[in-house]
Amino acid sequence: MSHTIDTLQRLLGAAAAVENNRLVLKDPAALASSRMDELVRLAVFGSADEKDWARWAILELGEAVGVRSASIHELYMARGRGEIAGFTVPAINVRGMSYDTARAIFRTAVKLNAGAFLLEIARSEIAYTDQRPTEYVAVMIAAALREGYRAPVFIQGDHFQVNAKKFAADPLAEVAAVKALATEAIAAGFYNIDLDTSTLVDLSKPTLAEQQRLNYEIGVELTRFVRGLEPKGVTISLGGEIGEVGTSNSTVPELRAFMDGYQTTLQRQAPGMVGLSKISVQSGTSHGGVVNADGSIADVKLDFKTLEDLGKVARADYGLSGAVQHGASTLPDALFNNFPRTETAEIHLATGFQTMLYDLLPAALRAEVYEWLRVNAKDERKPSDTDEQFFYKSRKKALGPFKKQLWALPAETQAALARAYDAKFEFLFTQLAVGGTMPHVQRYIKAPEQRRPVPSHAGPAVQAAPDDAEAGE
Repeated sequence: MSHTIDTLQRLLGAAAAVENNRLVLKDPAALASSRMDELVRLAVFGSADEKDWARWAILELGEAVGVRSASIHELYMARGRGEIAGFTVPAINVRGMSYDTARAIFRTAVKLNAGAFLLEIARSEIAYTDQRPTEYVAVMIAAALREGYRAPVFIQGDHFQVNAKKFAADPLAEVAAVKALATEAIAAGFYNIDLDTSTLVDLSKPTLAEQQRLNYEIGVELTRFVRGLEPKGVTISLGGEIGEVGTSNSTVPELRAFMDGYQTTLQRQAPGMVGLSKISVQSGTSHGGVVNADGSIADVKLDFKTLEDLGKVARADYGLSGAVQHGASTLPDALFNNFPRTETAEIHLATGFQTMLYDLLPAALRAEVYEWLRVNAKDERKPSDTDEQFFYKSRKKALGPFKKQLWALPAETQAALARAYDAKFEFLFTQLAVGGTMPHVQRYIKAPEQRRPVPSHAGPAVQAAPDDAEAGE
């Protein structure tokens, strides 16, 4: 233990010191230096004790300068009331090379004075990218500190999803697994969670209310559970979902069936409890896009009228921020300015950044990854898949096993990726009109201070949640 503290103090140098079981910041300017690079690598790749201490130090440094996990709930409620409008919040799934990717996001945010954006990871991504919640939060906070971002950070659990097949076999166990993940995530600092029980929609039922019943009933159960875990002063932003992404487009009657059932059930079981702040819908996309035989992405027919209509009803009748669009990162660039035009509340982005990463990998490393996939992901290959289709769909599964290599790319590769990410994030933030949203965050978001005790001796490892149905964009 003393060796670990010595290592931590060496990395911090004159920037901060551990005094009386508290981390005392001495030199704020040192947070945006290579010292943070070393500290975050210790938080990810160190021994168990080193990880605990480095993650604690990062979060304490963030607390000292106001860079802390926060809920976007109040900003979304203000949007539901019509007090703010005209932008679409990007929710970015940071999968690979996470620290450098997040640094590019925060560089863009600082440049454009953006505050309304989410950093997220889905239930399945946590497993295949090898990023448990405590690690993910520490890396995101470290990236913000490194780039001089000094505002609350919105970290989201994406697709905390109930697996339909497992639910059918053992509903109590499957819901318990989602609750266990929520418990772990909230303790780590995930104060924004998308509850995805849309997998339980049963289209064989005769009415929309019956089709949505399990969706909203289990959604209410998870809502009540999450509300019971909230830290003092935090109202977690919760999202619901009315239709599985990649299926038929959602309709206003479906939205009403879900929301009416959800709100009635919640107020009957827990009068006065805060419900959802947004609703995810299907309007023509699919997770990761549809890949053609040559590896290109098929054209998408996105129904912006559906998004617009659903968003209007969500705000006017239910007080939500509006509709959420998943699976958006592979859309053509020309479509993105339509999201703020139609007042889409939030869009989810992931696969496009993963594609940029793989496109710029050194050829030898990419070949090594693909050879690994041939062996370890062969069960995912359909008989009709070309190599291009197979690798495109399966290569996300290599992000965890190759995490160390991705964090240690040659300097020229890192520089090329930084340039590409900077350009892409600036384009997206501009098209989605989130530049200049920092004043909204300063007005509506009050993130309470949450100081954490110094790490104790390493306890039992947190059990990983099952790698369930594919989610993430």
